[in-house]
Amino acid sequence: MNFWEYLSSRRELLTFETWQHASMVFQCVVAALLIGVLIGLAVYRSETLSKFATSTAGVVFTVPSLALLGLLITPLGLGVAPSVVALTLYSLLPIVRNTIVGLAGVDRTLVDAARGIGMNRGRILLRVELPLAWPVILTGVRVATQLAMGIGAIAAYVSGPGLGEQIFSGLARLGGANSINMTLAGTLGIVILALIFDGCLMLIGRLTTPRGIRA
Repeated sequence: MNFWEYLSSRRELLTFETWQHASMVFQCVVAALLIGVLIGLAVYRSETLSKFATSTAGVVFTVPSLALLGLLITPLGLGVAPSVVALTLYSLLPIVRNTIVGLAGVDRTLVDAARGIGMNRGRILLRVELPLAWPVILTGVRVATQLAMGIGAIAAYVSGPGLGEQIFSGLARLGGANSINMTLAGTLGIVILALIFDGCLMLIGRLTTPRGIRA
């Protein structure tokens, strides 16, 4: 059976696994965005706290994905839960770091000007600092999405959802029927999803970035 025949014969399964993979990555990145931005907002005014937050997220990022997934089996079991927790943790570093960098990089004269016209701290944050920092934050989201897309394949190690099942099954059957087709289908599916997600994020950035600060 050639590759195109394999895709045709497994169309429903591959569509379902592609949807699972996309849904898992989307939910994990959204969760990481909310958590990461809140962390960034809490620490960006303090250099010490900023370094601590970035370093902590960096330590988690250095843990090998297979090891982290294996460690999560004991408290969370197999399936969706350890996969979602692992992907969310891995997505945090670029978002936390870029949130801190983006907010800290806002021109202080603009902040002072906003304060001078009577804006309180909350309005300055929402109307001045976050909009100006948003392009940098979004860059972190794009990096986090690509990381989650790739690491999501390894979630199959703990019976997680997504296209990783195709890759793991194919590698386990190397030399057998359809082993290459399975591995290739999973890999290409993830690559295509990564390109689609990145294109969507670029469009979101174009639509949500204030016109005056667009590159």
